[in-house]
Amino acid sequence: MPHVKESLPTDAAVPAIAESVAMKAGDDAHDHEGHDHGFELQEGIRIALVAVAAALVWFRVWEPFAHVSIIGIVGTLIGIYPILKEATENVMERRMTMELSMTIAIFAALAIGQFFTALIIVLFVLIAEVLEGLTVQRGRTAIRELLNLLPNEVTVRRNGRAEQRSTESIRAGEIIEVNPGARIPVDGDVVGGNSFVDQATITGESLPVEKLPGTSVFAGTVNQSGALEIRVTRIGRDTAFGRILNAVEEAERSRAPIQKTADRLAGYLVWFALGCAVLTFIITRNLTSTISVIIVAGACGIAAGTPLAILGGIGRSAREGAIIKGGLYLELLSSVDTVVFDKTGTLTYGKPEVTSILAADGHSEQEVLQIASMAEQRSEHPLGKAIVNKAAEAQLEVFAPEEFKYAPGKGIDCRVDHRRILVGNRAFLRDNNIVIVLNGAGSHPDPSSEILVACNGVYLGAIGIADTLRPEAKQSVAALHALGIRTVLLTGDAKLVAESIAKEVGIDVIHAEVLPDQKSEVIRQLVKSGQKVAMVGDGINDAPALMQATVGIAMGSGTDVARESAKIMLIGNNLLRLVDTIKISRRCHRTIMQNFAGTLAVDSVGVGLAALGMLNPLLAAFIHVASELTFILNSARLLPRRR
Repeated sequence: MPHVKESLPTDAAVPAIAESVAMKAGDDAHDHEGHDHGFELQEGIRIALVAVAAALVWFRVWEPFAHVSIIGIVGTLIGIYPILKEATENVMERRMTMELSMTIAIFAALAIGQFFTALIIVLFVLIAEVLEGLTVQRGRTAIRELLNLLPNEVTVRRNGRAEQRSTESIRAGEIIEVNPGARIPVDGDVVGGNSFVDQATITGESLPVEKLPGTSVFAGTVNQSGALEIRVTRIGRDTAFGRILNAVEEAERSRAPIQKTADRLAGYLVWFALGCAVLTFIITRNLTSTISVIIVAGACGIAAGTPLAILGGIGRSAREGAIIKGGLYLELLSSVDTVVFDKTGTLTYGKPEVTSILAADGHSEQEVLQIASMAEQRSEHPLGKAIVNKAAEAQLEVFAPEEFKYAPGKGIDCRVDHRRILVGNRAFLRDNNIVIVLNGAGSHPDPSSEILVACNGVYLGAIGIADTLRPEAKQSVAALHALGIRTVLLTGDAKLVAESIAKEVGIDVIHAEVLPDQKSEVIRQLVKSGQKVAMVGDGINDAPALMQATVGIAMGSGTDVARESAKIMLIGNNLLRLVDTIKISRRCHRTIMQNFAGTLAVDSVGVGLAALGMLNPLLAAFIHVASELTFILNSARLLPRRR
């Protein structure tokens, strides 16, 4: 069967693209033609005919000639056709593959009159190829399960009416409706409705996530309980779903160095088998032993198992919520010994929130928050917005200021209902002759994160504001340490803040107050010192460092620049997915090494036994097929399971 060589349309409907990519995903799992499918009728008929021919020859049903079996020759020619065809193509391409050595062995068996042996070898090879194809088919099915998710039609609100439209016709900014039980076809923001959404296929989260107006949804996820109105932000290949699709395409186009090594090793093993066969014949003059040597050596387990393991690793990582853009980066990730984290937006949410309110004696936390919120009503400062949001959550009554003055870098001086309110840093309040009493209120560990509040010349208290840690950050760092990986914090934030964050999550090394253009230099020095570095970031200023690292990893919520610069992307922004992906990459590498070592061991022992006359061609063929399928199935364990 010919390989599927399809060119993927850039503007086609996403489901069609997904199907096309899924069809292609299995092609490179083996260099043999016909291995990009599961089982076809033509193959079944060919195997049946060879099996019948072998039985007829064994029982000598019709043998008109004493030394030549007509049935044996015809049956062998019928069965050997796909093997011979591929061997011929490989010779034309100047590639040494196992098909060529098996073809030589089969014709040699015919030449010395071992017709039954030739038929059984052909039968073993054909059955092995079908089983191998079914294994690769499982890989393709797993990828199709990841990709073939989106509906072909969607309900769009246009001109006040709900209309059924094709998915490919919708545009960013439009409002679509998604009913309970339906898959969400786009990335977007919820503008109406309330529901729980199963995001497991995209983010790997085990539990459904509640979606309210203002929250985001991903294409390919399942709306479970209520109807949602969604404003489209990304469609097609720009969605989280599309990025998975792009990753599969990129992974298919790229070949990891270890895969190229596998191809070279497979070729060397063929030469090794042929060389040993020539040497065996020179020494023993025994054609049976010589044929057995050629047959027993097999590198198909390496040639097929390596790309299948890489495909499985990429597919499993995508299932867990991490997109890997190629087999090269999966391989590089397995060798990482240092993970460097950006702080804002990576270890933290990148959104300031009120973390504490310290009221002075005689005043309440509610009063401090309410007064501060009044002053911050007109402020555009992120810290001011955090205070206003906190007051809104507490449902406090606030009034807009009648007079408003903002001193950059200091604070706000305003009047509300005949009260003079001052909100700012310590220096600002002291400049306005406010006595700051800390004995009752205490003090925040980082003065840069506190907002002090005074009203009519009296100090009321302080509000602590900080960028909150992601809940899984500490657990993720601990898991990396358990894997023997060193952790580094690289941030432009103040040293005091960096030390506080690093201490809380358990990070080993801190590089604080680093300017954006200095981040890449820090990474470069780490790489230069011999460390294998993974850099995790989310902002534009992280892009140069992501490019400089051994492997750049971007948060899915990060900027487009960061996502493009990185070679791995965490769609769900869950740092535990980073740990899972590193584990998958290491498991993939171990599996490939097991296949390498196992193939070399089986071939070395098998060739030795065959050369000594301890293996006949039938037993040699069985060992060849059994070892090949063992290593392929070993790689198949990496393929993502059906949900």
